[in-house]
This record gives sequence, structure tokens and C-alpha cells, in this order.
Amino acid sequence: MKTIDELLAEGVAGKRVFVRADLNVPLDGTTITDDGRIRAVQPTVKALADAGARVVVASHLGRPKGAPDPAFSLAPAAARLGELLGADVRFATDTVGDSAKAVVADLADGQVAVIENLRFNAGETAKDDAERGAFADQLAALADLYVGDGFGAVHRKHASVFDLPARLPHAAGYLIAKEVSVLKKLTEEVKRPYTVVLGGAKVSDKLAVIDELLGKADRLLIGGGMAYTFLKAKGYEVGISLLQEDQVPKVTEYMERAEKNGVELVLPVDVLVATDFPDLKTKAPADFDTVDADKIPADQEGLDIGPKSRELFASKITDAETVFWNGPVGVAEHPDYAGGTTAIAQALLDSKGFTVVGGGDSAAAVRNLGFDESKFGHISTGGGASLEYLEGKTLPGLAALED
Repeated sequence: MKTIDELLAEGVAGKRVFVRADLNVPLDGTTITDDGRIRAVQPTVKALADAGARVVVASHLGRPKGAPDPAFSLAPAAARLGELLGADVRFATDTVGDSAKAVVADLADGQVAVIENLRFNAGETAKDDAERGAFADQLAALADLYVGDGFGAVHRKHASVFDLPARLPHAAGYLIAKEVSVLKKLTEEVKRPYTVVLGGAKVSDKLAVIDELLGKADRLLIGGGMAYTFLKAKGYEVGISLLQEDQVPKVTEYMERAEKNGVELVLPVDVLVATDFPDLKTKAPADFDTVDADKIPADQEGLDIGPKSRELFASKITDAETVFWNGPVGVAEHPDYAGGTTAIAQALLDSKGFTVVGGGDSAAAVRNLGFDESKFGHISTGGGASLEYLEGKTLPGLAALED
């Protein structure tokens, strides 16, 4: 995989460089609530601009239906990128239309532009190779070189991720190079004990990675909504907690395999329960109780791991040499149910080992809960991409950069 440093050494001054970034940031209207992904790509964009390239940054945001939708405009992300760079960033109001062509044509050496949300064009995500390829041809006309740096999208076979690198000389940006280096430490160069913490809502989203980790991790800690399917598999009452009943047989099989393989599978021993889901807008104080994991009332749901579980989980993290964490272990958006996720983050900080926060909601939680990002070994920008890499899958965006 060619690196951006190699590209820079060859000279990029005066050349149009297409940077496939991941600016898929959460928005409250037009206000960015977490700019982590923009900050993550800033070093690559700055290096290219400083070297005299004419930088064309592109990304998706949200899930528009292949047509323009103001709710998913990249305009706020372009403005924030400009603030981070300390420079004017031009913005094109379309992807490959008149605005994009004019903005790119008007770039001077060292200037940066952002084109509108790639998913406003149906060709970006098309299943049909020809349709996707046609859009990639239009994107290729905007640039001379390609730099892939949107790690959060490399598991997608999309035009700007998979097809476009085949049409232009290409290299990996700093972010992708760092992400791959980190993931190798979780798959090929693992220091033990190796603890993996998995949270989030649905166990079905994590089945493949659990299957893979049962042969690689030393400890597997399960929290979040997905934990209740495991507790159900143990024969416990889970009340109205989030449950995927159809996954109980698979989870039972995984628990048996964990025991057979000598993998310590750790579940919550107590949980915070309530009859009502909390109001995440007003964040009004919640009325909850703490009960043992096998004593959840039939009319209540688990919303966070309890204090005994927090201590248990922390003890399995702090003495590990390698820790990977993906997914909050409670409804961390509400202060009354953020205690478990806070405890996990603090345990990672207290660990002397190499710690990785696996993107998505867990990365956002770390920032929203006020933790110093620099204290963690690595905070990934791609939750889904990280998980698929750990599953051993070939990621289209990485494969496209390797040839």
C-alpha cells in the first residue's frame, strides 16, 4: 500500500488530489456535535495543501436516498474543516455537476475544497458495477491523484471508495495507515492478556466478530443491550430489556465454545433497571433501581451495568496488555445511565496496556463524557470497519489501495 509520504516525495504541487475522507459527523440541525472524524483527516489534508496540492475533499454523511437532501449537507463539515486548517475551504453544492467542476477548476495551489455529499448521487452506493463505475468516472475527472483516508467507509464497496482508486494513481492517507497499523496489533501482533469489551444494542451486529474473537481473545466482556440476550441464554428473566430471542441458540453456542476454548466470557452481575426508557432530549432525572442480573423484574428493562459489574469489568481491563472496546455498555446519552460506559473508559485509561476505542458510539461517548482522547492508545474513526477487519474480512477500500 503506497503511503501519502511517498506521494508527497514524488511531488503534488499543482496537482488535483481527491481525498476520500470520512466527514460523517453527527449533526443537531446544522450544528456538529462531535467533530472527531473531521479532526482525524485534517493532518492528511494539511500535508497535501502545504505541499501545494489542489485538494478536493469528498465524503458521505448519513443515508440520503441517492438525491440531494439539505438535512445531510456537508456544508457544516466543510466550514469546520476550514476552522481546523485555519484557511478558507471552498464548498461545491453538488458532487460532479457545474458547481463541483467550477470550484475545482478555480482552486489555486495549496487550496482546499469540499464537494457535496457523495450519497446525493445514486451511483455512489449502487449495487450495479456499471452505474457505480460511471459515477467513479465523473469523480475521476475532478482529480489527478487519489488519497484514501476515510477509514470509516473502507468496508463499503462504493464508487468513491472502491472504484475510483482504480482510475487514478492512489495512496493511503495518514489516518488509514494508522488505523491499519493499530488493527494489526489486535490481530497479528497481540500482547496478552487480550481483553475485548463489546457493547451496543444488538447482539446480531456483533455475532461475526464474537465468532472470530472466541479463537483470539483471552477475555470477552459483554455489556449494553446485547448482554440481555446472553443473560436470557443463561436462563435469567430479562423483563422488557432489549432482547433478540432468535439469537439465544447462537449465543448459547458461543458461551459453550468460550468455555471449551478457555476464553473468559464475562457478563454483567448487576444492572440498573427502570420501567420507562429515559428522555434523551431533556435528560430529566430517571427513576431506577439496581438489581442483580438474575433478578430483573418482569416489567422493567436493563439500561446500564451496575456498580458491581463496573468493578468486575474494570478488573478484567486494567491488568490486560491489549484492550479493544466497541460499544457503550448502557444508555450513555443519559447521565443516569452513563456510569457503566464511564467506568469502562476510565479502566482503559488505568490500564498499562495498549488500548483501542473501536469507533462509532464508543468513540463519541469518550468525547462526550469529557475524557482526554490523547490518553488512549488509539480512538478509531470506523466502528463497522474495525469490526469487519477483526472478523478477518477483506475490506474493499483497503484492497483498492493495495494494488
